[in-house]
Amino acid sequence: MINDVKKSAEQKMQKSLEAFKTDLTKVRTGRAHTGILDHVVVDYYGSDVPISQVANVTLLDARTIGVQPWEKSMLAKVEKAIRDSDLGLNPAAMGEIIRVPMPMLTEERRRDLIKVVRGEAENARVAIRNIRRDANNELKNLIKDKAITEDEERRAQDDVQKLTDKYIAEIDKALSAKETDLLAV
Repeated sequence: MINDVKKSAEQKMQKSLEAFKTDLTKVRTGRAHTGILDHVVVDYYGSDVPISQVANVTLLDARTIGVQPWEKSMLAKVEKAIRDSDLGLNPAAMGEIIRVPMPMLTEERRRDLIKVVRGEAENARVAIRNIRRDANNELKNLIKDKAITEDEERRAQDDVQKLTDKYIAEIDKALSAKETDLLAV
């Protein structure tokens, strides 16, 4: 029973960490990366689909993304979808390919993005702590049900705390890497 509680808590913490890392990829730096367009949806014959399902998204160089729709008729729709997204990008069609240059980030914008990233990190830490609290409550309930002893509960709480520390350290590591990335010109 204790192992189930610990395993469940670790799985939830891992999912929280992955969600945080996914959120970090959405915050753009000055460099181009194809993941930035993952959440752009295109109107494809009446249904909204992710851009990756109607076009090939590649890096042309460090500051430019290339989007090549599989159907020529989709060129204008894909370009409009990128332009209308809230990413602040200005795509330009050149023949069969759409070039999406990444604009330079101003110092002020970099500072704002760091604040956003730190807020995301704090939300992730809170999620990890909430998982720890839930796991500890489950352990207390096991004591009430006389399923485990108090010594077992204390050891299990220590293990849950070690897991919490480990995942918060991972969040801090990812945060500092993203801050470094954002400050790099």
